[in-house]
Amino acid sequence: MGRSRATRSLENVARRLGFVHVAGVDEVGRGCLAGPVMAGAVILDPARPVRGVRDSKALTAVERDRLYEEITASARAWAVGSVDVEGIDRWNIHQASLRAMARAIADLAPQPDLVFVDAFRIPGLHMAQHAVVHGDARCAAIAAASIVAKVTRDRLMCALHAQDPRYGFDRHKGYATAEHLAAVARFGYSPVHRRSFRPPSLFDRMR
Repeated sequence: MGRSRATRSLENVARRLGFVHVAGVDEVGRGCLAGPVMAGAVILDPARPVRGVRDSKALTAVERDRLYEEITASARAWAVGSVDVEGIDRWNIHQASLRAMARAIADLAPQPDLVFVDAFRIPGLHMAQHAVVHGDARCAAIAAASIVAKVTRDRLMCALHAQDPRYGFDRHKGYATAEHLAAVARFGYSPVHRRSFRPPSLFDRMR
């Protein structure tokens, strides 16, 4: 299912039920050791379909960049919300992810009247929402949101790498790769590392 494209079936059903502005929302960076958690929200234009939209994890970086440009140029609305490492450590990663998604939705103009969310329900939304299991692989709006969030976050991590190249953020984007764990064991945590994330493999390296 990884390479299968996400479809607009859920959005089409919603529009037949009377919903006009149907958004998808998804987050990226949930499992990272460093950097913010970031969410994208997208209202696709049914008259301007984007070919090849699928879960961002099933795409190459080149494909994601191309689709990002197409999505942001043709969507009715798109936005990105984030929570920084201080917020993640304060609220925990799940609550931070929900807040990032709520912030992305709040910045959409026009506001959606229905939101499809990848897997979760978001507390406190003032519009209808529906959690879609494996939504980034099934729903075009959620997949588009995952692409927008992923590309935005990857570009931020590359900018952080330019400021401090010791950790290799441009390559692993903050995930717990062997290279990243070795750098943390050598240099310690930087200001953009999440203090609440302490993988056992990191302690093994520090002994």
